Amino acid sequence: MLKARPAAGDLQLAARYCQAIAPMVWRSSERPGFVADVQAMRRRVEQQLTPQEVSREIKLGAGGLRDVEFSVQLLQLVHGRVDESLRDPGTLPALAALAEGGYVGREDAASLDAAYRLLRSLEHRVQLYGLRRTHLMPTAEADLRRLGRQLGYRADPARAVVTQRERQTREVRRLHERLFYRPLLGAVAQLSTSDVALTPQAAATRLLALGYRDPAGALRHLDALSSGVTRRAAIQRQLLPVMLGWFADEADPDAGLLAFRRVSDELGTTPWYLKMLRDEASAAPRLAHVLARSRFAGDLLQQAPETVAVLADDSGLQPRPSAALRAEILGAVARQEDPARAVLGARAVRRRELFRIATADLLGRLELDDVEQALTEVAAAVVEAALQVAVRVVEQQLGTPLPTRMLVVGMGRFGGRELGYGSDADVLFVHDPLDGVAEGQAQEAALAVASELRRLMSGPGPDPSLQLDADLRPEGKNGPLVRTLASYAAYYARWSLTWEAQALLRATPVAGDCGLGEEFLRLIDPVRWPPGGIGAADVREVRRLKARIEAERLPRGADRTRHLKLGRGGMADVEWSVQLLQLRHAHAVPGLRHTGTISAVRAAADAGLLDMADANILAQAWTFTSRLRNAAVLWRGRPVDALPSDLRDLDGVARIVGYPPSSSGQIVEDYQRITRRARTVVDRVFYA
Repeated sequence: MLKARPAAGDLQLAARYCQAIAPMVWRSSERPGFVADVQAMRRRVEQQLTPQEVSREIKLGAGGLRDVEFSVQLLQLVHGRVDESLRDPGTLPALAALAEGGYVGREDAASLDAAYRLLRSLEHRVQLYGLRRTHLMPTAEADLRRLGRQLGYRADPARAVVTQRERQTREVRRLHERLFYRPLLGAVAQLSTSDVALTPQAAATRLLALGYRDPAGALRHLDALSSGVTRRAAIQRQLLPVMLGWFADEADPDAGLLAFRRVSDELGTTPWYLKMLRDEASAAPRLAHVLARSRFAGDLLQQAPETVAVLADDSGLQPRPSAALRAEILGAVARQEDPARAVLGARAVRRRELFRIATADLLGRLELDDVEQALTEVAAAVVEAALQVAVRVVEQQLGTPLPTRMLVVGMGRFGGRELGYGSDADVLFVHDPLDGVAEGQAQEAALAVASELRRLMSGPGPDPSLQLDADLRPEGKNGPLVRTLASYAAYYARWSLTWEAQALLRATPVAGDCGLGEEFLRLIDPVRWPPGGIGAADVREVRRLKARIEAERLPRGADRTRHLKLGRGGMADVEWSVQLLQLRHAHAVPGLRHTGTISAVRAAADAGLLDMADANILAQAWTFTSRLRNAAVLWRGRPVDALPSDLRDLDGVARIVGYPPSSSGQIVEDYQRITRRARTVVDRVFYA
């Protein structure tokens, strides 16, 4: 309605109509979600173009007429609320008014004016020749030659008109960034005389309209980054206009700008940092999008700013191979005599790898399986290194080599190689006395090692903690923290309960003596895959235990339709269903003898224990829920067990898993539909 004017009929009525709607037009930028709606509208236009038309579109393509109009009209709506001189319906008069009012640089306005006139001339001449409504550049040599001559080109007119059109579309795209973001720096920094400088109030208005929730805070950050005459400030003034746009493309531009300022404060005097952002084509956009999309990644980077170097090229976004990762972490530990400093060195490597994995995930470079495997490899390497430190500490206390072999067994998601960003590490501790060593002496030493390992891993540090949870051991919290291999054998032979056999389904050695790990697996295989499967009484016990856990562990007042782990059709529903099939049939179906959830689901379907359609539903629910849980941690920076209720948080989570902006309602609808279908399968598979 910005362009509405009286045209025909009762002109007085038309004037009254335009007068009535004008306040709504010029206050529209104050509406929540204004910028997101405008951007979504622009994206829809571009998405409607076919691949064959994109490069030929004069009007709707990138750098085309619509980009000019979009830029001018959005600036009109943002600043015309208080400046009536901008309320002109014509594109070129409005552009001139924006330049006259200081909202657009004069040179930029002149360049945009020239580009608009050329593109309009191209559109008119293409339409005049065919006498039809079209916005596509011709492709035939004769048509291009005629079009070029109509525009005044005499030497090689076909090539000249194509070259000129391509140059102008690039210029329009470049100016779009300058129009919106570079003038913001003029409110806080010394720019050249050719640059426009908004007043602080106008800059704050523009930031608010572009999606920044705290314009005053954003202006302070811009001031800190770009003021002054240093080379650092000059480079920031080159980077910030486009980076402000990248921040604004995400759900939390304020957090992105704040994190960028903090990282820049730490690294701003480092020669390679700003040079990398300026010269490496992908580094700056990656950094901007990651910081504005994920508090988890932003917090990691602020604790170790030098980690930003992984953004320089594509190889930096590939998780490290397991062998190389373990060698680096073990080397970091070996260089430190002090136990606490040694483990902090290992954790520093983990912090860098977490940022690498999170960044690759946020940029769509990794699938869920890749993320889980990478996180598990990093955790296992750190546990291995910390175990060596703990053994070294105990050996120094004893004054002799450790009198027993030590083993750490991964359980739960750790054992299943399915760790998420917010997962703890479930473990069992196993030891086996050396020949000639009394069991009591070995037990005391092994307990000291396990206790020291847990202490070292839980110590304070700048990285997300990795807690070692040993509650899945025999007898739970009431049982010994560490047992001998013989003690485990005796316990499982006489006292093992069904839940303990179920817990062992995911058991995998992750650190310590490899030979002891193989012996432990041979011991537990008949327990977790019992010959003949489990009986009816044990099946009832598994069902009863699941109901008890849901009743006791689901937070009071929690919505079962939104809880990612314990809710209806969520992760626990799928895992328990698959594990019951494993307990009943793994003795006869080797494919079920796998610690991973999805692998076991596929094996059950292949063996005919699950209908293929049901298997696909369970796999989809588990995968989608796991991705949402990871995305919630990336967005908020801390573990989250339920879909957020705040619409902004939901939008942030949705963007991370690939939804377009403003999809908070859609993601809830999809989640509840997927988990509702999964629960139907669970009722049939688990409870039948």
